[in-house]
Amino acid sequence: MDPAALEELRQAHTLLETPGLAAQLANAVGAPLEYVMTRRLPVPATRLVNALVRSALQQSLRAAVATLDPDQRRPPRTRTHTLVAAASGAAGGAFGLAGLAVELPVTTTVILRSIAEIARAQGESLDDPATTLACFEVLTMGGRSSSDDGAESGYFAARAVLAQQVAAAAEYVAVHGLVGKGGPLIVQLLSAIASRFSVNVSQKLALQAVPLVGAVTGATLNTLFMRHFQAMAQGHFTVRRLERRYGADVVRRAYQALGDEAGDRPAA
Repeated sequence: MDPAALEELRQAHTLLETPGLAAQLANAVGAPLEYVMTRRLPVPATRLVNALVRSALQQSLRAAVATLDPDQRRPPRTRTHTLVAAASGAAGGAFGLAGLAVELPVTTTVILRSIAEIARAQGESLDDPATTLACFEVLTMGGRSSSDDGAESGYFAARAVLAQQVAAAAEYVAVHGLVGKGGPLIVQLLSAIASRFSVNVSQKLALQAVPLVGAVTGATLNTLFMRHFQAMAQGHFTVRRLERRYGADVVRRAYQALGDEAGDRPAA
């Protein structure tokens, strides 16, 4: 890899290996990380959130890319999308769990729309099923947790967990389309993504319901959500672009070497 590509990879590494979303939520509300991690919704509410997340994912990406010109290469409108997400969070936050049913599909669509624009700006074809599913992948990327200390932790670990399901689902979508009914491969993939994304949604909703949070509103937390996933998308699609140019193995080794430099894992 040439120096310019290595610098791009270094910037992507910085984005992808930032503190996890839970840590960012803790900073936003001025509470210890343990407090955020232990906040739990009641079981019925958790089940409702999981169901709403699955439903939102099934409809959101189609809506997100429907009006995007696949050939356009203008810069992503990250600020506009952040403002829309903040407005959605402010509206939904006023109604608590009841408002989530209305707010979550809107917020998820806006997040995926922003992710898709970033993908397009990085040279991805929005007509390619693999790109469609790579946008979904971003929702599972939470940055590095405090317990990560291995070479396979963080970004590439998140990709590895879904790699086989994404590949199988991409083949299915190529033949049957994104909304082919009864596709078990799509259902399985969306369930896996929903299970991870719903954890973040549940933590956000639980925090919004706590008096301790005070002035931290749904708008503030939605802004944090949007900026986090925009950063993940920027890093993810930079890595994918470099993989197309240099090969996946070369990019992976260079990425891991950057992690060694930064102390992502202890020296052997």
